[in-house]
Amino acid sequence: MKLWSGRVGGELAPEVWDFLHADDAELLPYDLQATLLHAQRLHAAGILDDAELAEVMEKLAAIEEIDESDEDVHSSIERQLGDVGRKIHAGRSRNDQVAAAFRLYVADACTQADAAIVAFARAVLERADGDATSPMPGYTHLQRAQPVTLGHHLLAWVEMLERDRARFAFAAAQAAPSPLGSGALAGSTLKIPPPPNQMRNSIDAVADRDFALDYLYAAAVLFTHLSRIGEELVLWTTTEFGFARLPEEAATGSSIMPQKLNPDVAELARGKAGTAIGRLTGLLATVKSLALAYDRDLQEDKPPVFAARKDVAGALGALTVLVRGIDFDRDRLAAASSDPLLRATDAAEALVADGVPFRDAHEQIASQVRAGTFEAPPAGDRLGDVSAAVAAAKERWS
Repeated sequence: MKLWSGRVGGELAPEVWDFLHADDAELLPYDLQATLLHAQRLHAAGILDDAELAEVMEKLAAIEEIDESDEDVHSSIERQLGDVGRKIHAGRSRNDQVAAAFRLYVADACTQADAAIVAFARAVLERADGDATSPMPGYTHLQRAQPVTLGHHLLAWVEMLERDRARFAFAAAQAAPSPLGSGALAGSTLKIPPPPNQMRNSIDAVADRDFALDYLYAAAVLFTHLSRIGEELVLWTTTEFGFARLPEEAATGSSIMPQKLNPDVAELARGKAGTAIGRLTGLLATVKSLALAYDRDLQEDKPPVFAARKDVAGALGALTVLVRGIDFDRDRLAAASSDPLLRATDAAEALVADGVPFRDAHEQIASQVRAGTFEAPPAGDRLGDVSAAVAAAKERWS
């Protein structure tokens, strides 16, 4: 029986059932967790006796899957609890039930994302440590600009990932408050003790999906960063750049060209950025004009989050393998960074150190470059101790 079948007689038309049916099996362990907490609250209020609470706990521990014939994960759990399940819904609604389970899901997804980001960042840092002083050209406008080191460039990736960690941590904190006790929107007359960290307003508790938006925002920015990293990996492994060679455990071949080794991992990470951004904008559009409190539109909040969680784990795991195995061509990098023109700014700053106004120094060096008479000064210390910066980053990520 449907949870709402007391009001609606007969069966739904198959077309309506197919349309309304929720694909939310991923919420099962989180709904089990929230249902256990609710059962303990019902027991504290005297609505479940000791034997009934013990039965609920035993049966919840045995539930491993839902049946496709069930309307959703919530009705499946209640059905599998048997007779005692007819008491378990006292003092709650599917509105606060799904919000509670979804919050637990998002918090766990944030924890999983954090672990994957850490693993990827540590792989990058290991490569940065080995190449802290290996010269390479730095770029602006995708043109060689100034000499840097490979380690310094890789540290830029890590800085982006460090901000990503903070965004997922924020999303996890936003998902932490509990909506249990809010019922459909107005609480309950039953004297059930509140859950830990209960949300202040029952209407907001069942309507809020900001935590899901925060997660999707964190995922979208992460993929924006992974897209930039992927783009650089694609460029560096081309014959034209020749800065690195792909590891065969993280590359594919061509179905027609026997010589090809393709950077599919980097390309797909780059491509998934558009999908991640689309998920965020899609859910924003869904919630932007919903009247408080709950509307069935919010059934659309879970598919983008489920998909984002899978993509975050998959992309970070594959990129970690790629970065660990990539083979940098240090000779090619050094040759590319040895162009004297990359130290034109150093020459201008040397004139500034001698008292020449910077704009005059800039024009003087630019004239030499145009005339083909520029001679690079000795390399100056512009980056500081990159090895120390790598060591400090490794300590932060330890």
